[in-house]
Amino acid sequence: MRDGPEGDGKRLTRRGRITRERIVVAATDLIAVHGVAGMNTEQVRAVAGVSGSQLYHYFDNKQALIRAVITRQADMPAGDEGAPSLGALDSFEALQAWADAAVERQALNGGRGACTLSSLAGELGGSDEESRADLSVGILRWKGLLEESLGKMRDRGELRQDCDLDAAAFTLLAALQGGTMLAQTLRDTFAMRAALDAAITHLRSFSVTSG
Repeated sequence: MRDGPEGDGKRLTRRGRITRERIVVAATDLIAVHGVAGMNTEQVRAVAGVSGSQLYHYFDNKQALIRAVITRQADMPAGDEGAPSLGALDSFEALQAWADAAVERQALNGGRGACTLSSLAGELGGSDEESRADLSVGILRWKGLLEESLGKMRDRGELRQDCDLDAAAFTLLAALQGGTMLAQTLRDTFAMRAALDAAITHLRSFSVTSG
């Protein structure tokens, strides 16, 4: 299946990489508006401005394209769609700013028009094993980045040694992912804000200056 960065197994030219990325971006934008079920390859072809043969040169089918979208969203830079980044969230101030920005992104569009790991998991996690596995890789990657950032805080003496970094990272990620799904479902960010604030408050309880 030609769903990797190398296309059909041969190294892509610069033009080929640009074309492939344009196709994936078009699919991402369409999923944000129509959902996975409502997106089809003809729409992607039209939005990306490519021919059918070009589209199928890079992606054998819709499933391969969806998997590329999952990979793209999991690799988003810090600040985009809530993605964490190693070193960027290694203070309470940075974590709070990250949470605030995530809530603000949802508030700006009323929970509409987003293609995130949360929304993709909601649509695909229980019905498509290949996509579930890809989503799992992406989510665990985010968790690992959070855990490493929290580890920096503990190494600097800002978090107590008894802080379980694995549990803390999962708590933050669950608040982000679950809160995002609630915001998109309820069209309201109150629950998302409450979940993220509670997760950060819990983490602050392990601060060396708390109590």
